Amino acid sequence: MERAAGHAAMSANPRAAADTAHMVAAVDLGSNSFHMIVARSAGRELHIVDRLKESVRLAAGLDERRRLTPEARDRALDTLARFGQRLRHLPPGRVRAVGTNTLRRARGVGDFLGDAEAALGHPIEIIYGAEEARLIYGGVAQDLGVERPRRLVADIGGGSTELIVGELATPELMESVSLGAVTHSQRYFAGGYIDKSSWRAAILDARVRLEPLAREYRRAGWDVAVGASGSIKAVQKVAQEAGWAAQAVTRDALERIGKALVKAGHIDRVKLSGLSDDRRPIFPGGTAVLAAIFESLGVEAMEVSDKALREGLLLDLLGRLEDHDVRADSVAAAAARYGVDRAHAERVAATAGRLFAQVPGWAGAPTAAPRMLDWAARLHEIGLAIAHKGYHKHGEYIVRQADLQGFSQTEQLVLAILLRLHRGKFRTDIAGDLPKPQRVPVLRLAILLRLAVLLHRGRDPEGAPPVHLETDGDRLRLSFDPGWLAAHPLTYADLLREAEALGQAGYELVIRDP
Repeated sequence: MERAAGHAAMSANPRAAADTAHMVAAVDLGSNSFHMIVARSAGRELHIVDRLKESVRLAAGLDERRRLTPEARDRALDTLARFGQRLRHLPPGRVRAVGTNTLRRARGVGDFLGDAEAALGHPIEIIYGAEEARLIYGGVAQDLGVERPRRLVADIGGGSTELIVGELATPELMESVSLGAVTHSQRYFAGGYIDKSSWRAAILDARVRLEPLAREYRRAGWDVAVGASGSIKAVQKVAQEAGWAAQAVTRDALERIGKALVKAGHIDRVKLSGLSDDRRPIFPGGTAVLAAIFESLGVEAMEVSDKALREGLLLDLLGRLEDHDVRADSVAAAAARYGVDRAHAERVAATAGRLFAQVPGWAGAPTAAPRMLDWAARLHEIGLAIAHKGYHKHGEYIVRQADLQGFSQTEQLVLAILLRLHRGKFRTDIAGDLPKPQRVPVLRLAILLRLAVLLHRGRDPEGAPPVHLETDGDRLRLSFDPGWLAAHPLTYADLLREAEALGQAGYELVIRDP
């Protein structure tokens, strides 16, 4: 009721509605802290108007079965409810909220995500590590000029570390490693105890995990190394206040901090000016990971950026709002890489789009569903790069495993399901991995894609099938211009078989032949 009242008040105030139309927000459900940032957009320029940060320690709230404890769940939902009060006036599509490493690792998060979205008032995506790295680089790149074009960007979060090498605004190498300030502190400095043995073991373990990528990153090279987010910023602040470094973290400063931690013996006895109380419990783990990055990659000094994932999310959101969606670029790149017949895919996509437009609301919200349908149509033959037999299964596998920039885990799963179901037996259980509210809309999108693919099976480059679709629940009525089906007997036969296949899944397809 409160959100509905807020929207009513906004619509009654034209000035407030106009202000809201230029507002965007990003929410980062990190493994240590939750962050919210609100900005006013002026073209591609962003002016930050509000920030909120709360320590949630989500990574510390996973039990031995990798499930969120009730206490961690409550902390998270309480924080999101407070964020939601600030964001309740923003319209759909102007808030992007993402979960990172801990929610990637956690089991049974479906119910939590439903409650979390209700508390926040906006959808929440869980993103892959590579996508997190891309967004971090985009955020940090805003801070950098052009005089040092090649950049190494490092971000140590609560549960993972992202490392990116890029040229100007374009990331080239992106990796997410399961190394975080919370998890590393839990593993090597349990109870807050620190000694020389545990300190060196923590660094050695981090170096072992970084070893598979160290050679490639060193070979790529960079003009400047930049650190982002809380752990690296905390190290820089401590080093600066101790007089061990100025604006950048240095190898010497890291060694001095390590010696101070070991000498104290326990985190509660550490006397380092600039170390905040909320950062203190996880400071040893984050510092050890940073020391390992310096040793593994040969870093001598690392500057620190105030921007990170949140700012990258805002930039990406602006791109989507302005129809510069990196997901479309990813789909085009995948189609080119696997040799998809572009002209044929575009014809299928056009017909699928027309079918969707004829039954508004039947197969999902018009803000997102048509794009997923379009992208699936453009990739529906990607599996042919492996083999014709079962190519829809090969396509599903490729899309599930591919690094598709811009896509969340759920979006990539939807795309894979659409490719799997675009031909063959219509197995509704394939959608079982999706959140429950998405299953029926995705199955209906798959039906539209099946019909579009079937209508273009002859691969005729001339014209578009004159098809007309009506729906009523699980009943579909398909009709054509007079004489068209008679002129296309093979298509008619395919449609009759399709009616039988859909009937076995509980859908009724009626083909009207004028």
